[in-house]
Amino acid sequence: MGPRRNGHCQKLSVATTTTRKIHSSSTRPSPPVEQPALSAATHVDQLPTEVSGDSLPMAKSAPLSVLPLSTVLRNLATTSISCSPTLLPPSLAIMNTLAHSNRAILSPDRNPLLRWFLKKTFYAQFCAGENAAEVRRTIEGLKKIGFTGVILGYAREIVLTEAQTHNLSACEEGPVAEECVRNEIGPWAAGTLETVRLAEPGDFVALKFSGAGRQALYALKNRLPPPKHLRKAIDEICELAAERDVPLLFDAEQMAIQAGIDDWTLEYQRKYNSKTPGHAIIYGTYQAYLKSTPTTLASHLATASKEGFTLGVKLVRGAYLGADPRHIIHDTKADTDNAYNGIAASLICRKWGSTLKAPEPNVPFPRVSIVLGSHNLESVRRARAIRDSSEADRGTELAIAQLQGMADEVSCELVYAAKQCAGYVREKGDVPKAYKYIVWGTTGECMKYLLRRAYENRDAVARTKSGRDAMWAEVKRRFRTSLGLAA
Repeated sequence: MGPRRNGHCQKLSVATTTTRKIHSSSTRPSPPVEQPALSAATHVDQLPTEVSGDSLPMAKSAPLSVLPLSTVLRNLATTSISCSPTLLPPSLAIMNTLAHSNRAILSPDRNPLLRWFLKKTFYAQFCAGENAAEVRRTIEGLKKIGFTGVILGYAREIVLTEAQTHNLSACEEGPVAEECVRNEIGPWAAGTLETVRLAEPGDFVALKFSGAGRQALYALKNRLPPPKHLRKAIDEICELAAERDVPLLFDAEQMAIQAGIDDWTLEYQRKYNSKTPGHAIIYGTYQAYLKSTPTTLASHLATASKEGFTLGVKLVRGAYLGADPRHIIHDTKADTDNAYNGIAASLICRKWGSTLKAPEPNVPFPRVSIVLGSHNLESVRRARAIRDSSEADRGTELAIAQLQGMADEVSCELVYAAKQCAGYVREKGDVPKAYKYIVWGTTGECMKYLLRRAYENRDAVARTKSGRDAMWAEVKRRFRTSLGLAA
């Protein structure tokens, strides 16, 4: 039986290829076209996860030309260090010391010279700013380049001692509970609320529950509802986000607390994602490298279908490879690729498939809003090709994003492609909408975030080298152009 779409059966034609599979990103479109929910379960044996190479949307000029020269040079320097077996180890050691030291001389927030150096280099590469004026200036600069918007996060993290980590239940009542509210929940809530205020309609805000400290961790670990003070803070954040139309992306975290995060996410999706069909305010994050993700997501989709709310889905490959138990993660990268491809295709087309299977018969595929997160250029191209195919549900919100300071060769191709569509609405295809995930906070608050980015570059050497090579090629292109040797 072929897939059912708008009441008609269609047979999908799939061109096979041996190239790597999709790893996506984020893009957020204008308000969705109102479409009725499908009246019956849509299941397909095949979805267009594979497309022929000739059909992949590709830039025909120099996408990195949209970046300022200072950004290109800083990106080249950062990726060159990350690729160097000589420079990277001491750089990581220095950053690790700065991120965890309590000495004033090693604190960027207390050492003006150190703060100046970091802010002009690594901080400028990955972060938005230390205050509202700087953040807004950075966001405005990205949008002037051509990015649709940003995914904005607050960098401050709660650092617990080993004793606090092993004694989470001690923070439920009494003086310790008051300390948790004052030093953990309060600052997290204030920073997250300010982040929602800094974002604009069309932007997203990333939210990490573990940043709220011990009460959050204890409740999540034991799959309990949010404690009263934390619930009040989350409610206030969600209300402001809904009022300003700034969707919240609830981050995935380690598997030890992920089930609790899923519980909270579904609770708030029920409340906020039923007001405007096809437009989610609350998104959950799904990591394709986990073997359980297709089953988990299918269950959540079925819940959304039965209860009549839009499921907000942020799909990523996974960020806790070194922390999650190895046996719950796909055995090979190819397995993760296949899972990501199948899930992305089902979401974009709003159809059950061989990877994302209906958990029970006759479950209609619900409305979804999608954020795809990827630094893989071919994967992004493939997601765009599926979006442009006749099988895609064009009424579905779709966003594609990369981290600020990374994968600019991927982001800028989206920006460049969108600029070619400026001034008219394409009859065929979807105008790409590129986003950057970026954090804000003081230089000291951002150090642990910067350290994670450095380790991420180290662990993805091939991708980092690709970024370095792209930046170096752009520098040479601009030099030749300045001499009149190349267009």
